[in-house]
Amino acid sequence: MAELFAKTTHSVTHLELRDTYGTGSLGYQAWLEGASVEEISKLDSYFRPWTRLIQEHVERGLTFRRARVISEPVSDYIRYEHAVTPFSNLDGGERVRWLPRPKARDIAVPACDFWQFDDNLVCWVYQSGDGDPTGHELDTDPSAVKLCAAAFEAVWKRSTDHAEYKPA
Repeated sequence: MAELFAKTTHSVTHLELRDTYGTGSLGYQAWLEGASVEEISKLDSYFRPWTRLIQEHVERGLTFRRARVISEPVSDYIRYEHAVTPFSNLDGGERVRWLPRPKARDIAVPACDFWQFDDNLVCWVYQSGDGDPTGHELDTDPSAVKLCAAAFEAVWKRSTDHAEYKPA
């Protein structure tokens, strides 16, 4: 991702559509065992490098927006993700919003998560049924770029800012 961020000139968007992602992370496992978010933020070596990476690019003028379409009641993983978002995303300068799935029912969205860079490059993100990463694919096809931009903006418009969203 760092290489793609470096080539980006103005904006990065990320649409997440799953209710669970790889659940074997040290942070998630600690949270399940009762660790506080503050303990996890020190524990999980992923947060600090990610936050620094995002900060670096925000400081040079990029905007980062992440939208999450979720089921309610939320899964344990989404409850965890919501709890760590201030450390893993907001501290770096990302803007994060949440959209319950029923409110997205009439929005045409791709079948998998994606990142979009400057409205001209899509990075499709593939996961296993358990949410573990299985690969990615870069795509510059204008129809894919247009679909992703429209889907993201429609989700973003209806979604609730992280500070206001309370997991059900």
